[in-house]
Parts: sequence; structure tokens; C-alpha cells
Amino acid sequence: MLFNSFIFIILLAITFGLYYIPRLGRYQILILIAASLIFYSYDQPAFVLLLLLSAGINIITSYYVVYGNPKKRKALALGGVIINLCILAFFKYSPLISYTLLDPSTSLGNFLLHIPLPIGISFFTFEGISLLIDVWKEKYVDNKQIVNKSLAKHAQHTLFFISFFPHLVSGPILKAHDFFPQMEQKFLRGIDWEAAVKALILGYFLKMVVADNLKDFTDWMGIPTALSSVTLLYLVFAYSCQIFADFAGYSLIAIGLAKLFCYNFNINFNFPYIATSFKEFWKRWHISLSTFLMEYLYFPLGGNRKGKARTYINLMITMTLGGLWHGASWAFALWGFTHGALLAVERFIVDKTKSEGNKAVRFMRGVVVFIVVSFLWLFFKLSYKMTVVFLTTMKDNISNDISPYDIHLITFISLYSLPVVLYHIAYLCKGSRIWQPIKKYEYIFYGIMLFLITTNSGTTSSFIYFQF
Repeated sequence: MLFNSFIFIILLAITFGLYYIPRLGRYQILILIAASLIFYSYDQPAFVLLLLLSAGINIITSYYVVYGNPKKRKALALGGVIINLCILAFFKYSPLISYTLLDPSTSLGNFLLHIPLPIGISFFTFEGISLLIDVWKEKYVDNKQIVNKSLAKHAQHTLFFISFFPHLVSGPILKAHDFFPQMEQKFLRGIDWEAAVKALILGYFLKMVVADNLKDFTDWMGIPTALSSVTLLYLVFAYSCQIFADFAGYSLIAIGLAKLFCYNFNINFNFPYIATSFKEFWKRWHISLSTFLMEYLYFPLGGNRKGKARTYINLMITMTLGGLWHGASWAFALWGFTHGALLAVERFIVDKTKSEGNKAVRFMRGVVVFIVVSFLWLFFKLSYKMTVVFLTTMKDNISNDISPYDIHLITFISLYSLPVVLYHIAYLCKGSRIWQPIKKYEYIFYGIMLFLITTNSGTTSSFIYFQF
């Protein structure tokens, strides 16, 4: 079920109405669980059973990590993590295993090749792992704030944590120590209406007006031979804006929806295209994933505590596995490995120079980071072979004249990419004197965005990160 579908609006309205009826206050979590299961089952009803199985494993395991035999805490937590990863591997990586290690024409290879991918499995699997590690380590909050003494109540809380519909299929990835302490009765007066409405309008605008219109032009990336190199370069830029608008838009909608029910999600995008280093980019892009990988993978591997060489290796391992989390193909692994290598090289250079550089140097670094990041997004849009074809065509067509259709594409790409550019520029201007007069009239910009949502939305499509 898409956030921008009519059926979702109906589900949201009914859920919101029931949620704030005073006499149903004690059932608020159950109401949201029911709405979330309806939301998830709308497109893939059979996989609700998988969601419940995943939740059940994490419920039982986390409960007995806290209230079971203290000597078995580590074994239980580790066993739960392994089971979570096995479920994820079976449903997400079986086709990759079939292509890489088996013959797809055999019965086993064909079976693995055609295992369907449940929407959101990467997200709710990581959240289950977060719960198990948090209660085992007891690093962030007291376990009593996460695991209720009553198994039935803990089951309710955990199922809600994993299935809450705003984040269920594309994040942000929630961490148990952030979310469980928020579980208490909510009241209508507690809604931060301004923050919720702003997040929803901006999120829907980025998705429906920017991303959904840009996708009609970036589809040309799959058939690049007829276009000039300049146009192909514009398409790379367009897809960079599209994937940002699509996923940042989803995250803002999720944040806004959660606020309607008085729950707070951490910010997931913080103007990533102003980053002047790859490290800064990953502190601004898909923050819930990058912090998850840092807390639950990079640090356990040793982080930067075991020497420089080990730090570089840990960065590359973490990012390669992060790439595979995005998709079951070696193209995603290569994308992650490349980002890891860039982070390692950048860290090596910083360790040697210890210099930030002046404004001009930082600006040029920002341009380089944006260009490299944008070209690496090709692995998200195209297969590895098509990426090679695209780049080869860009090289071969450098002398081609720009046709009227090239001009048409460039014009509309520029138009629909402009909001992403202005969005980042506005952030950079917030500390300046010219921002204060503009801020007084920001309601006008939200009104314009709302108007464009109703009049200039692109054709409806699923969110890019649904495939992950």
C-alpha cells in the first residue's frame, strides 16, 4: 500500500479516529498494530505470516535474554541474530546464490531463483537485530524500559516496534533503545501539528512532484545510445535528484505520520548533497542505516581502535555489507565496496594532511563528492552491464550534436531537479541575515508545494527503496 494512494488515506483516517477516542486509549498500540498489518497485507497478504514469524522470534529471544538464565544470555542473543540473518538471506539472497554458486536450470537453482522478496524485509530484520543486541548489551537504556516483565505486554510492544506502518516497508530503521521508551498513552493535544504537517507536505512534494516526474526522464538511462553525452550527464544528475527526492520524501512522510500518533522518528536525511567529504555524506544520507551499520557492525569489528590498517579494512567490510543490504547483486556489493574504499582513502589522506582547506577547497571537494556519488547511483538504476553500456555511450557520443529532443529532456530535468537544488541552498542560507525575512513567509512556500502536489504530480509509482 502506497502512502500516496487513496486507500491509504482511508486507512489513515480510520486509524487516527479510533486512536484518539478516549475510551480506547488503553488499546492504542493494538489499534496501530491492526492498522499496520492491514497496511502490510494489502499487497502481499501471505508475507504477514513471515512478519509475524520474525516478530515472534525476536519477542521470545529478547524476553529470555532479559528474564531467562543469565548464563545463556549471549547464546540466546547470538542465536536470535543468526536466525534473523538466515531468514533475510533465504528470501533476499537466494537468487544471488543461485546465479553465483548453482546452475539456475537445475531444480534447486530454479527454486532459489524464484523465491519472492517480501517488501521491507531488510528493514524489519535489522530492527529485530537492534532489539536483541540492545537487550544483550544493555548499553543504551535499562532493559526494563524495553522488555516488559509480562511476556504478553512485551509481545505487543515488540510487534508494534517492528510493524508500525510509517516505517515498516522503507524505514527509517528504528532502534529499540530509541523507540520502546516512547510507548505510553498518547493524547490529541500532544500532536506537534506544525512539524507533522510540514514534514508531510515536503515529503509528498519531493515524492509526487519531483521524484515521480523525474522518473519519466531517467527511464531513458536504460536506452542511452540515441542521446548526446551532455544529455546523459544530465540524466545522471537527474537520477541523483530523483533518488534523493524519492527516499528523503518517504522518510519525511514517515516522520510526519508518526508525529500524528505522537511518536518521534530520528531524521533520516540531513541535506546530503552539501557534503564536502564522503564521511560527511554518510552522516547525512540514510542516517538510520549508516548509524545502524556503525553501531552494530563497524564498532564490533573494532572500529578505529585497532590501528589504521584495520580501520580501513573495517570501513570497506562495513560498506560492502551495507551495499549487499541494499540488493542481492554484485553490483550493489561493488557500490558498497567503492564507497568503503573512498572512505578509507579519504581517511588516509586526512590522517596525513590534517588540513581542512579554505572555502574554495571545501567547495571543490563538495563538487567532487557529489559527482562521484551521482555516478555511483548508476548501480541503483541500472544493472552492472547496463552501467558499462551507459558509461561507454557517454564516452562515444561526446561529439554528437544536441538534438531538439535532448534540449527537451535537459529543460524538464532542470525544472524538476530545481527544487532539490533550492532545498539544499535554503539550508545553507539558514544562518545568514537574508534568511530571517524569508522565514516569515515560509508558509507561502508550503502552500505552493501543496498546490503543486494537487496539480503537477507525476504518475504514481512505488518508492525506490521498496525493493530493499
